Amino acid sequence: MKKPALSIIILLISFITANAQNSAISSSIENVEFKVDSVLAKMTLEEKVGQLVQYNGSWDLTGPASELGSKQKENNLKKGLVGSMLNVLSVEATREAQKLIMDNSRMKIPLIFGYDVIHGYKTIFPVPLGETASWDLEAMELSARIAAIESVAEGINWTFSPMIDVSRDARWGRIMEGSGEDPYLTSVVGVAKIKGYQGDDLSDQLTIAATAKHFAGYGFAEAGRDYNTVNLGENELHNSVLPPFKAAAEAGVATFMNSFNEIDGIPSTGNKYLQRDILKEDWDWKGFIVSDWGSIPEMINHGIAKDKKQASQIAINAGSDMDMEGGAYESSLAELVNEGIVDLAVVDDAVKRVLRVKFKLGLFDDPYKYADPAVKKNISYEDHRKTARTIAAKSIVLLKNEKDLLPIKASVKSIAVIGPLANDKDAPIGNWRAQGEANSAVSVVEGIKIAVGKDTKVKYALGATLGISERSFLLPLEINKTDRSGFKEAIELAKNSELVVMVLGEDAFQAGEGRSQAKISLAGLQQELLEEIKKVNNNIVLVLINGRPLEISWASENIPAIVVAWQLGTESGNAIADVLFGKYNPSGKLPVSFPRLVGQEPLYYNQKNTGRPSNDQHVTYSHYTDVKKDALYPFGYGLSYAQFEYGSLSLSGTEMNSEKEIEATITITNAGKVKGREVVQLYLQDIVGSTTRPVKELKGFQLVDLAPGEAKTITFTITPKMLEFYTANKIWEVEAGDFNVFVGGNSRDLKSAEFTFKN
Repeated sequence: MKKPALSIIILLISFITANAQNSAISSSIENVEFKVDSVLAKMTLEEKVGQLVQYNGSWDLTGPASELGSKQKENNLKKGLVGSMLNVLSVEATREAQKLIMDNSRMKIPLIFGYDVIHGYKTIFPVPLGETASWDLEAMELSARIAAIESVAEGINWTFSPMIDVSRDARWGRIMEGSGEDPYLTSVVGVAKIKGYQGDDLSDQLTIAATAKHFAGYGFAEAGRDYNTVNLGENELHNSVLPPFKAAAEAGVATFMNSFNEIDGIPSTGNKYLQRDILKEDWDWKGFIVSDWGSIPEMINHGIAKDKKQASQIAINAGSDMDMEGGAYESSLAELVNEGIVDLAVVDDAVKRVLRVKFKLGLFDDPYKYADPAVKKNISYEDHRKTARTIAAKSIVLLKNEKDLLPIKASVKSIAVIGPLANDKDAPIGNWRAQGEANSAVSVVEGIKIAVGKDTKVKYALGATLGISERSFLLPLEINKTDRSGFKEAIELAKNSELVVMVLGEDAFQAGEGRSQAKISLAGLQQELLEEIKKVNNNIVLVLINGRPLEISWASENIPAIVVAWQLGTESGNAIADVLFGKYNPSGKLPVSFPRLVGQEPLYYNQKNTGRPSNDQHVTYSHYTDVKKDALYPFGYGLSYAQFEYGSLSLSGTEMNSEKEIEATITITNAGKVKGREVVQLYLQDIVGSTTRPVKELKGFQLVDLAPGEAKTITFTITPKMLEFYTANKIWEVEAGDFNVFVGGNSRDLKSAEFTFKN
């Protein structure tokens, strides 16, 4: 008898293993569902409603509740009438809160503990918009993994991240918390972050549940004003807003959070079409939806509910499962069921979703698994800082580099570091900083002094303060607009230095929730200071510390070197110095367009042609009469110290169908003198559709490392799936027709080719 070929044995083993794994997964799912149903069957209505209630940990849980409100909350915990808490920030407090449930309640259903872990817990990484500029999905997954580990060490097992709201408006303060203007890039970044937080198994002690937020349309607020009305057509909702959320659901994200805004007259918290019809039914997603803070009773302010009771009725029927600090479900949901206004089955569905996540986290097996002080002892925070430095460097975008000012040469012996953010150790931490310590970042001055040789003099001058006396998430900022007392020292220093590094931009609390701005230029006296320094020294490197795109047209015309350094987190100054001195060759690309003027906002690359797209010889076309209509720096843009040259774009064929793919091939050469990384971007355009289509859409990208003189051939596979969109038929499908293919280093400078799709 012949022995079977090795390849056949391997295939057989693979088949058996795959089937065993599938059986195990199926068995595991069935086991969880059985447990969920078993617990649900034993619960009273009040206990069911309790699972849909989330409290803020606003009192010291390691001691007795002292205030009347907190005393009542403690009593409700003991009765098992609370399903979750947020902002409980230590393993000791977590254990005590869980103990109240486990020692006193009838059902002993463990709590889940949530927190806004947005870009790190103690080790702070770049703000999400900045980190997205790295286009490095492995790096973003790693930063989420580290954030999860540090969160677990403090008792947290659920984060309200990633924010995957597509946003096209730099005025919107929360643009810093997302991944910019493109649905595809936002989708893949969101999936990477979910993988980092949740790992392969939620029951692993070092993973935490992730939240896809805000569902949906939050980033499209009118005038870029937070919490404002959103007007979205069905086509734009499906093609521009929902794709990242669909990707998150398919990636198995544990929870969703709904958004504060309304869409077409219906607040998202009470939007059945979004939450129940699309997410839970069409996408068959099994997790639970948590409201944003108080968004259920806020439907009273929206004018769609007269009181908390009616708001509860609308929210639960629409599919909003858990009430975050709204007090609506707690006060009236049981009453609504008893009166027959809300069906018990609707409540049961919400409770099952909450229990399902708790079982997957392993909380029923060990309610105290996230209250283990041993976890913290095994964390190497120093290693986390090293990783933060690398990721921060990858996130920096070089916008301009005339006269080869960068990297700073060893021959430069005197450097003036000037600006209100130059020696600032807090602004780089950014908003939504979790437990990142205030004033703990490495400043730019510190980073440069560490990086230079002993023969180089580095001197610092403030120039002009931003004028912020007290920073707080809740307090408004007071920007200095009158105190120029530091100008003289800064000008004198610049006059007597070979090179000036100007560090300007935004304070940590100029961007973030509630931090929308009608002006996105350099605030206060920064622009004036920059212009005065330019009068005495032309060798200026402008380093921007920012959480949003800024209006920098004057700087773009007058300053030879510009670096977008975002708010980079703990290791900010060191990462910036790594780029300025050439230790790291910048490779970041903009995830959002930079405008010429704020009046262009909202601004985005994947716009539509309109009926009058361009006619420079006549005034009646879609444009501005006072400024060009395109971006100052477009989506996907970013320079390098290397020089990348793109060859011709070729396709493997000119026709494709549902059974056929096309390969797009291009050769990239590093014609520079140093090794560099290029983000090669693929865009497609559906030329004619049943609904109007964007001029181009990002559909893929690859990170390519090239040594000096090295060339690599890059291939993108274009699949029928990449051609689908939400058509006039109200479904996702590919329509027959002609397509343009674009490949290049940004959304503006591209090589092109064409093909036809036939049904």
